[in-house]
Amino acid sequence: MNRPAVTTRDEWLAARKSLLAEEKALTRRQDELAAARRALPMVAIDKEYVFEGATGKLTLSELFEHRRQLIVYHMMWRWDLNAGCPSCAFLLDNVGHFAHLHHQNTSFAVVSRGPWDVLQGYQERMGWTFPMYSSHGSDFNYDYHATQDESVTPIEYNFRTKAEIEASGQTWQLDGEQPGTSVFWRDDDGAVFHTYSSYARGGDIHIGTHNYLDLTPLGRQKHVGEAVHHDSYDADVPHCH
Repeated sequence: MNRPAVTTRDEWLAARKSLLAEEKALTRRQDELAAARRALPMVAIDKEYVFEGATGKLTLSELFEHRRQLIVYHMMWRWDLNAGCPSCAFLLDNVGHFAHLHHQNTSFAVVSRGPWDVLQGYQERMGWTFPMYSSHGSDFNYDYHATQDESVTPIEYNFRTKAEIEASGQTWQLDGEQPGTSVFWRDDDGAVFHTYSSYARGGDIHIGTHNYLDLTPLGRQKHVGEAVHHDSYDADVPHCH
């Protein structure tokens, strides 16, 4: 156990103030990055995507639910489990109350390649109430590089080419399902645009559990890749003796 050293209150305060200066500098940098993110240009969507959800077939424009902005989380589908990826599920367990997003003219949806009849049962199992849609049979996940299949589209993940990924040694990114988030804008006439996507560690920002644990001495304790479904934890939870 990584138990912190014991010190005096004065020494702790001096160390805390030093760290605070670093935290403030990081916050300012994050504000700058957020502004740069908002300033990115956008690209018109020139393909008609069709999804399946609780109300039937829908287009990408309909996923906005009449709002201006749409955030899509690309949930990896684990065909071997016939369920969503546990790491993606861990992230999605941290999604908050949507009244706040909706009040800011923004919708949120989860899209996965899992067939809807199975995906719907998985959503019920997880107890999630946010909108979920299947893109099974669609190019959507491939076009936004959340599914890698060179026979469908050239390999690209986290804005790196196949050769760049191979050179990095992260070869697991070359095939199959990958996590990601994409953001879209809709004009009054229904035209839809792609404004932003992030992948890999870009998903850290969505995991509130990790943000809380980062405040503690023990920290995150486990890599997100070690996550399990919340209904798979052992009955006996860790505790002090």
